[in-house]
Amino acid sequence: MLTITVAQDGSGDFASVSEAVLAVPYACAAEIRIGPGVYREKLVCEKQDITLIGAGMESTRIVWGDGGKLPHPDGRPTHTFRSYTAFFRGIELRVRDLTIENDAGPGAKVGQAVAAYVDCSHTLFENVRLLSNQDTLFCAPLPEKEREKDGFLGPGRFAPRRPTAQYYRHCEIAGDIDFIFGGADALFEQCTIRTVNNHLPASYVTAPSGRADGLGFVFWDCDFVSDDCPAGTVFLGRPWRPTGKTAVLDCRLGAHIAPEGFSPWQSRTDSDLACFAEAGSTGEGAAARGAWVKQLDSQQAEELLRCARKLCRPE
Repeated sequence: MLTITVAQDGSGDFASVSEAVLAVPYACAAEIRIGPGVYREKLVCEKQDITLIGAGMESTRIVWGDGGKLPHPDGRPTHTFRSYTAFFRGIELRVRDLTIENDAGPGAKVGQAVAAYVDCSHTLFENVRLLSNQDTLFCAPLPEKEREKDGFLGPGRFAPRRPTAQYYRHCEIAGDIDFIFGGADALFEQCTIRTVNNHLPASYVTAPSGRADGLGFVFWDCDFVSDDCPAGTVFLGRPWRPTGKTAVLDCRLGAHIAPEGFSPWQSRTDSDLACFAEAGSTGEGAAARGAWVKQLDSQQAEELLRCARKLCRPE
């Protein structure tokens, strides 16, 4: 395996992450070790098999500040899917021990601000912090069709919608509106899911858009916390597309979680096609949910977790 080092003081092979990624031949497995520092760059990584390893979440930070409402060089707004700080496409991706942040600001001011756009066949994020406000983490693929003009403007607009399996372990993901969204099958194990308080009437953690026969987003043994969001104002999810799925298993929910748990998508009336499930929730945000939220027994929850691990966790 090719090993490349990145250091801002010039002691590594390269001084920027983007230069290091660009130097990797597409089909060559590579490990890029990134030293401490704030790397202010918009990263595009389209390699077949790559590993990025930082010096720790506090020490190594990749930061950019594009927002969906902000102007793009082509004269149009940036829109959601061009706002990313880091864009990943390939087959095998592993990211460890660093932070990826979009610091554009709250969505009311700058629009959607993606920190990580992840479109790889198999993905592992471990000990990674993903920080933004609206639309922090996009777990590709995109839905088949956009609902408004230029809704999917960006690197995946014309790409085939291929399945992805994504695994997040010991990560922190922060945002306010739909800040974990997309059509992937993804497992989040022992992560901290933090809702940022931007004084909104309501916030939403997930916005799944996957297939009816897919796994969707599964959270196990996670902590859902907030930055002083008012009690009962944050929903665990809403369906970005009608068949989206989110399951919350054995998680600890803060008082910010709404008693309904999940929400329909704006004024749409087809939310009964979605699958929102829960089992073993504890904490002030745990409550009896409405009939459309499926309550799993212990055997059902164990089977769902087993399937998620089999599909999403690296061997």
